[in-house]
Amino acid sequence: MLCVTFRERSAGTSSIGQGWFIEVVEGSPSTDQDSRERPSIRNGVTEKGNRREPGAVYVFVYGTLTDPGRVESVVGDGRYEFDGPATLEGLHRVEGRYPTLAPGGSVDGRLLDVDDAALERLDRYEGVDTGLYVRLGVPLADSDASVQVYVGRPDRLGLGERVEWSDGATFAVRVRTALERSNGMVHRRE
Repeated sequence: MLCVTFRERSAGTSSIGQGWFIEVVEGSPSTDQDSRERPSIRNGVTEKGNRREPGAVYVFVYGTLTDPGRVESVVGDGRYEFDGPATLEGLHRVEGRYPTLAPGGSVDGRLLDVDDAALERLDRYEGVDTGLYVRLGVPLADSDASVQVYVGRPDRLGLGERVEWSDGATFAVRVRTALERSNGMVHRRE
Protein backbone atom coordinates (compact mmCIF):
# COMPACT_ATOMS: atom_id res chain seq x y z
CA MET A 1 0.00 0.00 0.00
CA LEU A 2 1.25 3.50 -0.75
CA CYS A 3 0.73 6.41 1.60
CA VAL A 4 0.55 9.97 0.30
CA THR A 5 1.31 12.71 2.82
CA PHE A 6 1.36 16.45 2.20
CA ARG A 7 4.23 18.02 4.12
CA GLU A 8 5.86 21.40 4.38
CA ARG A 9 8.67 21.72 1.87
CA SER A 10 12.24 21.39 3.06
CA ALA A 11 15.52 21.55 1.18
CA GLY A 12 15.88 18.94 -1.54
CA THR A 13 12.18 18.09 -1.97
CA SER A 14 9.88 18.48 -4.95
CA SER A 15 7.36 21.21 -4.37
CA ILE A 16 3.71 21.14 -5.40
CA GLY A 17 3.39 24.87 -4.76
CA GLN A 18 2.95 27.14 -1.77
CA GLY A 19 5.67 25.39 0.22
CA TRP A 20 4.12 21.90 0.27
CA PHE A 21 5.39 18.63 -1.15
CA ILE A 22 3.97 15.16 -1.51
CA GLU A 23 5.68 12.33 0.32
CA VAL A 24 4.80 8.86 -0.93
CA VAL A 25 5.71 6.08 1.48
CA GLU A 26 5.12 2.39 1.17
CA GLY A 27 3.12 1.12 4.16
CA SER A 28 0.10 2.28 6.10
CA PRO A 29 -1.15 5.85 5.80
CA SER A 30 -0.26 8.31 8.53
CA THR A 31 -3.72 9.80 8.22
CA ASP A 32 -6.90 8.96 6.39
CA GLN A 33 -7.91 12.58 6.00
CA ASP A 34 -8.10 14.38 2.72
CA SER A 35 -5.63 17.26 2.77
CA ARG A 36 -8.41 19.73 1.99
CA GLU A 37 -10.25 18.92 5.23
CA ARG A 38 -7.51 20.24 7.56
CA PRO A 39 -5.00 22.22 5.54
CA SER A 40 -3.33 23.75 8.59
CA ILE A 41 -2.19 20.42 10.05
CA ARG A 42 0.70 18.62 8.42
CA ASN A 43 2.87 16.47 10.66
CA GLY A 44 3.18 19.05 13.42
CA VAL A 45 4.07 22.00 11.18
CA THR A 46 1.45 24.69 10.65
CA GLU A 47 0.73 26.97 7.72
CA LYS A 48 0.49 29.91 10.11
CA GLY A 49 4.23 30.12 10.58
CA ASN A 50 4.31 28.44 14.01
CA ARG A 51 7.27 26.36 12.89
CA ARG A 52 9.48 23.98 14.65
CA GLU A 53 12.56 22.61 12.91
CA PRO A 54 11.92 21.49 9.32
CA GLY A 55 10.76 17.90 9.39
CA ALA A 56 9.81 18.04 13.09
CA VAL A 57 6.95 15.73 14.00
CA TYR A 58 5.15 15.11 17.30
CA VAL A 59 4.58 11.47 18.23
CA PHE A 60 2.42 10.34 21.17
CA VAL A 61 4.08 7.37 22.91
CA TYR A 62 2.39 5.22 25.54
CA GLY A 63 4.32 1.97 25.79
CA THR A 64 7.92 0.88 25.35
CA LEU A 65 8.80 4.20 23.69
CA THR A 66 8.20 6.15 26.92
CA ASP A 67 11.59 4.84 28.02
CA PRO A 68 14.38 7.26 26.94
CA GLY A 69 16.90 4.42 26.59
CA ARG A 70 14.58 2.53 24.26
CA VAL A 71 13.95 5.63 22.13
CA GLU A 72 17.69 6.30 21.86
CA SER A 73 18.36 2.73 20.75
CA VAL A 74 15.55 2.86 18.17
CA VAL A 75 16.18 6.27 16.57
CA GLY A 76 19.97 6.03 16.46
CA ASP A 77 21.34 9.24 14.98
CA GLY A 78 17.86 10.67 14.32
CA ARG A 79 16.93 13.75 16.36
CA TYR A 80 14.40 13.37 19.18
CA GLU A 81 13.35 15.16 22.33
CA PHE A 82 10.75 14.32 24.95
CA ASP A 83 8.29 17.21 25.07
CA GLY A 84 6.39 16.46 28.28
CA PRO A 85 3.50 14.31 29.47
CA ALA A 86 0.29 14.07 27.44
CA THR A 87 -3.06 12.28 27.38
CA LEU A 88 -4.74 10.81 24.30
CA GLU A 89 -8.54 11.04 24.57
CA GLY A 90 -10.66 8.60 22.57
CA LEU A 91 -8.53 5.46 22.90
CA HIS A 92 -7.32 3.42 25.87
CA ARG A 93 -4.34 1.11 26.34
CA VAL A 94 -4.72 -2.67 26.19
CA GLU A 95 -2.05 -5.28 26.79
CA GLY A 96 -0.93 -8.02 24.47
CA ARG A 97 2.40 -9.17 23.12
CA TYR A 98 2.97 -5.40 22.75
CA PRO A 99 0.77 -2.62 24.16
CA THR A 100 -1.77 -1.09 21.79
CA LEU A 101 -4.90 1.05 21.88
CA ALA A 102 -8.62 0.29 21.69
CA PRO A 103 -11.70 2.51 21.25
CA GLY A 104 -12.96 4.61 24.16
CA GLY A 105 -11.44 6.13 27.27
CA SER A 106 -8.01 7.72 27.42
CA VAL A 107 -4.36 6.84 27.87
CA ASP A 108 -1.51 8.76 29.46
CA GLY A 109 1.82 8.93 27.70
CA ARG A 110 4.46 11.37 26.50
CA LEU A 111 5.00 13.63 23.52
CA LEU A 112 8.10 12.91 21.52
CA ASP A 113 9.38 15.55 19.08
CA VAL A 114 11.32 13.84 16.26
CA ASP A 115 12.85 14.60 12.88
CA ASP A 116 12.07 12.67 9.69
CA ALA A 117 14.94 10.23 10.17
CA ALA A 118 13.77 9.34 13.68
CA LEU A 119 10.15 8.98 12.48
CA GLU A 120 11.27 6.56 9.78
CA ARG A 121 13.09 4.47 12.38
CA LEU A 122 10.07 4.56 14.72
CA ASP A 123 7.89 3.32 11.83
CA ARG A 124 10.28 0.39 11.33
CA TYR A 125 10.34 -0.36 15.07
CA GLU A 126 6.52 -0.37 15.20
CA GLY A 127 6.23 -2.58 12.11
CA VAL A 128 4.25 -0.08 10.02
CA ASP A 129 5.59 -1.57 6.78
CA THR A 130 4.44 -5.07 7.81
CA GLY A 131 1.01 -3.91 9.01
CA LEU A 132 1.65 -4.66 12.69
CA TYR A 133 0.87 -1.03 13.63
CA VAL A 134 -0.63 1.90 11.73
CA ARG A 135 0.39 5.51 12.30
CA LEU A 136 -2.30 8.18 12.21
CA GLY A 137 -2.43 11.91 12.85
CA VAL A 138 -4.53 13.13 15.80
CA PRO A 139 -5.15 16.81 16.64
CA LEU A 140 -3.12 18.39 19.44
CA ALA A 141 -5.52 20.35 21.68
CA ASP A 142 -5.20 24.15 21.64
CA SER A 143 -2.86 23.96 18.66
CA ASP A 144 -2.83 23.73 14.88
CA ALA A 145 -0.42 20.79 15.14
CA SER A 146 -1.17 17.12 14.83
CA VAL A 147 0.42 14.28 16.74
CA GLN A 148 1.27 10.92 15.19
CA VAL A 149 -0.05 7.90 17.12
CA TYR A 150 0.79 4.23 16.58
CA VAL A 151 -2.09 1.77 16.96
CA GLY A 152 -1.47 -1.98 16.74
CA ARG A 153 -3.72 -4.44 14.98
CA PRO A 154 -5.41 -6.47 17.72
CA ASP A 155 -5.48 -9.64 15.60
CA ARG A 156 -1.67 -9.56 15.35
CA LEU A 157 -0.79 -8.71 18.95
CA GLY A 158 -2.33 -11.56 20.96
CA LEU A 159 -4.48 -9.31 23.15
CA GLY A 160 -5.96 -10.67 26.35
CA GLU A 161 -9.30 -8.97 25.63
CA ARG A 162 -11.52 -8.66 22.58
CA VAL A 163 -11.30 -5.27 20.86
CA GLU A 164 -14.20 -4.05 18.71
CA TRP A 165 -13.51 -1.50 16.00
CA SER A 166 -16.17 -0.01 13.73
CA ASP A 167 -16.48 -1.15 10.14
CA GLY A 168 -14.03 0.17 7.60
CA ALA A 169 -12.10 -0.82 4.52
CA THR A 170 -8.76 -0.86 6.36
CA PHE A 171 -7.64 -0.97 9.96
CA ALA A 172 -6.45 2.64 9.66
CA VAL A 173 -9.95 3.70 8.55
CA ARG A 174 -11.51 1.87 11.51
CA VAL A 175 -9.14 3.62 13.94
CA ARG A 176 -9.76 7.01 12.30
CA THR A 177 -13.55 6.47 12.56
CA ALA A 178 -13.29 5.64 16.28
CA LEU A 179 -11.20 8.76 16.88
CA GLU A 180 -13.62 10.98 14.95
CA ARG A 181 -16.66 9.59 16.80
CA SER A 182 -15.02 10.25 20.16
CA ASN A 183 -13.50 13.61 19.18
CA GLY A 184 -10.12 12.03 19.88
CA MET A 185 -7.22 14.36 20.50
CA VAL A 186 -4.00 14.70 22.45
CA HIS A 187 -3.83 17.06 25.43
CA ARG A 188 -0.60 18.26 27.02
CA ARG A 189 -0.35 17.67 30.78
CA GLU A 190 1.65 19.72 33.24
